[in-house]
Amino acid sequence: MTGPIAHGTIRTTVVLGLRLASQAGTLLLLARLLGPDQFGAFAGVAALAVMLGTLPTFGTHLVLLSEMAKEPSRRDQVMSYAIPTTLLLGSALFAAYLLICRLALKTVNVPLPAIVAIGITEMWLQPLFSFPVTEHLALERTARSQLLTTLPLLLRLTAAATVLLLHPSDPLMAYSYGYLAASVVALAFASRTMQASWPTPNTWMLPDRATLHQATGYAVLAITAAGPAELDKTLATRLLSPTASGLYSTGARAIGAATLPVIAMLLSALPRLFREGRNHIQRTARLVRWIIATTLSYSLVLAFVLWIAAPMFTWLFGVEYEGIQQMIHWLCLAVPGMALRIATGNVLMALGKPWMRAGFEISGLIVLLFAAITLTARLGTIGMPLALACSEWGMAVTGMVFIMRSNTWQLTLPNK
Repeated sequence: MTGPIAHGTIRTTVVLGLRLASQAGTLLLLARLLGPDQFGAFAGVAALAVMLGTLPTFGTHLVLLSEMAKEPSRRDQVMSYAIPTTLLLGSALFAAYLLICRLALKTVNVPLPAIVAIGITEMWLQPLFSFPVTEHLALERTARSQLLTTLPLLLRLTAAATVLLLHPSDPLMAYSYGYLAASVVALAFASRTMQASWPTPNTWMLPDRATLHQATGYAVLAITAAGPAELDKTLATRLLSPTASGLYSTGARAIGAATLPVIAMLLSALPRLFREGRNHIQRTARLVRWIIATTLSYSLVLAFVLWIAAPMFTWLFGVEYEGIQQMIHWLCLAVPGMALRIATGNVLMALGKPWMRAGFEISGLIVLLFAAITLTARLGTIGMPLALACSEWGMAVTGMVFIMRSNTWQLTLPNK
């Protein structure tokens, strides 16, 4: 039962290895290029944009995944309302993003043109880019879907390398323009890989009430899923010194990238979970048990490897990042919880329980917010990774409880 998924996971992990290399390379180049102070500021602003950028599609990309996994011919029907929804909501969120940056992050040293470039990228270009990616995923072209997802990351790596070679007077501004250009090129290329062209404007329409009800749960879980991965960087910008914020954001990005094999496994399993989740309970139950066990085993090994390898990070990022070894050690506490949170959340979503996932992720965001404020005030810099660990483990345990109390988990128990 898990054979095809295991094979798909291996293929997808290879592709995600390229994604990991792209992210790691960009992180390394940017960290060295900007230094911890400016990198922390950029990370906080970009994290806010990425978090808000999960909302413009209003979950319609996941509706597309669900509908096409069942019947590929439903593609145009979903796309006809997904595109105008994305453009309209993206415009409103772009305005909100600029307002938040001006009011809440006004002390952050990031030029306004850079903020605008990042906002356009995350509020319009990347949400539109998610549709061709999702289309390939729904057709179970998982590796191809993830290879496409990697394209803007490779282009951002190219942009960072170009900035490093050219030595402009304002490297942050130069990279921000490259950040925008990378998504423009990626969207143009992705459009050519779609099985059919984009629906023309004369076919666009707003979603009806039933569609909105279906998409709302996905929209909520999109923002709550991104929150734990992004909100902590924005909080670090506000709660820590510029240097400490840079150290934290660099370390957190590094451990987050290391969970990519878990994401590969889940992406390979999602189409089957969407298709069979509520109709083939026994097979789904065994698949869920396999996903949880594999995730836990991998994440424990990963945390141990990162702990041992922590001294290498000082050498990789340079003397300006003295202290990142200790930051990685503290962040290792969050790694298993992070992986299990990703796994349980995706299982609940695919099984038609998006509000359960949204519920435990909202509680995790609340825990992260209060823990970050409290622990950084009492413990200083190490309070931030401890707050992340509290949030991730809280969400992981809650997600496991939701699965264990459902019929899906109960049927994984041996028959007596």
